[in-house]
Amino acid sequence: MNKLKFLSTALFATLLFASCSNDDETPDPVNEEEVITTMTITLTPDGGGTSITLQTRDLDGDGPNVPVITVSGDLANGTTYNGNIVLLNETENPAENITEEVEEEDDEHQFFYTIGNGLDVTTAYANFDRNGNPLGTEFTLIAGTASAGALTFILRHEPTKPNSGLSDAGGETDVTATFNVTVQ
Repeated sequence: MNKLKFLSTALFATLLFASCSNDDETPDPVNEEEVITTMTITLTPDGGGTSITLQTRDLDGDGPNVPVITVSGDLANGTTYNGNIVLLNETENPAENITEEVEEEDDEHQFFYTIGNGLDVTTAYANFDRNGNPLGTEFTLIAGTASAGALTFILRHEPTKPNSGLSDAGGETDVTATFNVTVQ
């Protein structure tokens, strides 16, 4: 009888200890990837004038509809533009401004600008992360001589920083858009 009592006590203790777990550790928060449906790039001429807007909207995300891409006008040769990028999630109502999150997590994001053959423009970063590395939601663009070509904007999540450009940045692409631009 004492053996049975000992075994039942041992079994109860084993079950008690097995059912208890160490929940004192807080799990790392999950940082879900941003949903970006709309990217709007506003190019404002230094010193004033008419702004040019480049926009891509993909309101169905990975759905069957292709993004709607618009360019509001041509760039003026010899003009310096101040660029500003706004990212939105328009699946929310009201639309969620994803740019704020990108800027808050500036060390985890970087925009890259790719200039296609034939297009005579140059770009430079105008804002940086807390470590002094490029962020790129603000930039300058100088339109050179009359030309035309593709201008691509790519947002990378968790790129290697510092980097020498897109080729060694790594990370994952959050959004990319290519615009056909003309300099007159």
